[in-house]
Amino acid sequence: MAKIYVNGDVQEVSLPLNVSELIKQNEVQQPEMVSVQVNEEFAERNDWESIQLKEGDRVDFLYFMGGGNLK
Repeated sequence: MAKIYVNGDVQEVSLPLNVSELIKQNEVQQPEMVSVQVNEEFAERNDWESIQLKEGDRVDFLYFMGGGNLK
């Protein structure tokens, strides 16, 4: 088992593991709307299958939301 950090929390995962598989394992809601950073670098959606995670990687699932209140 390898330790990675997902949204700041430690997870133990079995390697090999790519970003797409991690998204499925974490049951990410609305994966079509999520952006992913691996080690603080944005990962292109087309590359999720080929990005292999390794021990100590930091992965963040980000949702960008619009809106706000202008006064």
